[in-house]
Amino acid sequence: MGCVAVIGVGYWGPNLARNFMSLGAFEHVIACDMDAKRLSAVCRQLPGLQTSTSLTDTLARPEVEAVIVATPVRTHHMLAKAALLAGKHVLIEKPMTYTSAEARELVELAAQRGLTLMVDHTFIYTGAVEKIIEVTSRPDFGDFFYVDSVRVNLGLFQHDVDVIWDLAPHDLSIVNRVLNRRPRVVRSVGQSHTDSGKADVAYLHVDYGDRINATFHVNWLSPTKVRRMIIAGSKQMVSWDDLETAEKIRVYDKGIETRSLGPEDQRRLQVGYRTGDVWMPRIDTTEALQKMARHFADCCRNGKRPITAGEDGLDVVLTLEASDMSLAHGGRPVAIQDGALSLL
Repeated sequence: MGCVAVIGVGYWGPNLARNFMSLGAFEHVIACDMDAKRLSAVCRQLPGLQTSTSLTDTLARPEVEAVIVATPVRTHHMLAKAALLAGKHVLIEKPMTYTSAEARELVELAAQRGLTLMVDHTFIYTGAVEKIIEVTSRPDFGDFFYVDSVRVNLGLFQHDVDVIWDLAPHDLSIVNRVLNRRPRVVRSVGQSHTDSGKADVAYLHVDYGDRINATFHVNWLSPTKVRRMIIAGSKQMVSWDDLETAEKIRVYDKGIETRSLGPEDQRRLQVGYRTGDVWMPRIDTTEALQKMARHFADCCRNGKRPITAGEDGLDVVLTLEASDMSLAHGGRPVAIQDGALSLL
């Protein structure tokens, strides 16, 4: 078995190191960070963790099979590219890169070298999202109507990105996966209430085609923490509250039924409301990071395409760039087509 190196052990890196150490799929886990004090603190939490303060030395070690990039987003491209050029499989934190051009280069480089490139969209591996995908994939759910997502709290303000780049990647990756679609048109409005000029409250509207829309509310200035999503279908609707401990998912047998009152006037419709049962399905409580780590190891060893591949990370970054463009033009819609953005 080879080793895996975690680059960056600030906020999220220690969680990744812990899960890869407990996984046992790699012989050793190496934490690489320029801050020696930070490395010492992580080693006290995780006995047996190896350390390095040199990225060059770490990438030069032949036993290092894979690299995890858990650093600020501006450094993702540089570090991931260096790892791929060194022949290492790469797992990269969200958002994948700071620009879509950077993300596209990494995708192409990994493909050229036959290496795994995976993005840690952690929520995709939660039992809740797995259950949502299972429920919405059944014929009983019907056709997708819309998604309404809210992710708000008080802080934490980021110095290098706005609230959309900070919070929206979670829900964008989830909705892309659930719908199995890519965003087509993006509209974004928001405001900054500090001297930074970066939006701290924002609303993102995404058109996925075929009358399927998703709305994302992200906010650093909410007095309460909310993590909720509604996925509505023509036959059923799913409500997800991630802060609930016991009943995160509720499936509603609710909806509407319409019929025309006659061919002479197609505008006259009769709308009926269907109200059925509500049930709370059982969900897997395995830690998402543990499942993600296991999946990454499997992809590295067996050449499988990751559930959250580099292309999926690129889709999210493209949407974030479209949001930036829309925000800068007063909320004008921005189309995403063949990897290019254009104002509508």
